[in-house]
Amino acid sequence: MLPPIRITVLAGGVSSEREVSLGSGAASAAALARLWPTRLIDVTAAALPPGLDPARDVVFSTLHGTFGEDGGMQRLLDVAGIVYAGCDAAASALTMNKAATKRAAASAGVRVAADATFSVPGEKQSADALIAALGTENVVLKPNDQGSSVGLALPEGRAAVVAALAALAPGAWIAEPRLVGRELSVGVLDGAALGVVEIRPRSGVYDFASKYTKGATEYLAPAPLPEPAAAAVRAAAEKAFAACGCRDYARVDFILISPEEFYLLEINTLPGMKETSLLPMSARCAGLDFTGLVESLVGPAVRRLKEIRP
Repeated sequence: MLPPIRITVLAGGVSSEREVSLGSGAASAAALARLWPTRLIDVTAAALPPGLDPARDVVFSTLHGTFGEDGGMQRLLDVAGIVYAGCDAAASALTMNKAATKRAAASAGVRVAADATFSVPGEKQSADALIAALGTENVVLKPNDQGSSVGLALPEGRAAVVAALAALAPGAWIAEPRLVGRELSVGVLDGAALGVVEIRPRSGVYDFASKYTKGATEYLAPAPLPEPAAAAVRAAAEKAFAACGCRDYARVDFILISPEEFYLLEINTLPGMKETSLLPMSARCAGLDFTGLVESLVGPAVRRLKEIRP
């Protein structure tokens, strides 16, 4: 007789978002344990954890950032024949690259802002070239392949752009014109958009501190939008999800300039999973509590394992 299916939650990891991931993993494991045999593994190296059983384990990863969302862990799971929830390795790698995500979404008719990409050291752009490419001196600078607003800079004016470029750490970077508007986030579950959440950082900037400092940001769930605007945002989230080859679930973020004008910011394939995180907020707008959400997130992977078990 085959052993019962077990959910193995991966948390921690090796990225700058390790502590955030540990919180996501603990909350998810506690909820999943109400539904299936569940264990939580603290990932401390960029390697596959030992003891995974292809005939029993369904992996639910809450690893954020490098070797979490970029397809690294997913590729190892694929090679080992381990079934896992969420996007596959190809979609994970694509969506970790903000510029590539925007190109894919734009091909499906989703509006995206102009951008310029470059690396440090290497093809680093001059301030004048960057300002000319973007058409503005008010710029957003952020890593092209990391999450949680790590390294975010918002220089205003040529002198500030010069200084910000000089201070960039090594890596891949993306620059965009700074769009001033309302930040929105939409969960997508099995291809269908959930509720729209509005993010209002009290500092005016949704950076790492605003995300993870208690009381630093106000969240409105659902966002106070006219229904046609909310429906348009949900439809764009579904288009971006499909265009990037996403599977099972993701979170799609936008900035809204007016009810008729909004732009894709990014897709997060392994979003924060505390009960107060954005994806759970979006799910509650659609009537799913936290336990119901994690059941829906893991359910497709459980079905995939059942289909291949002897």
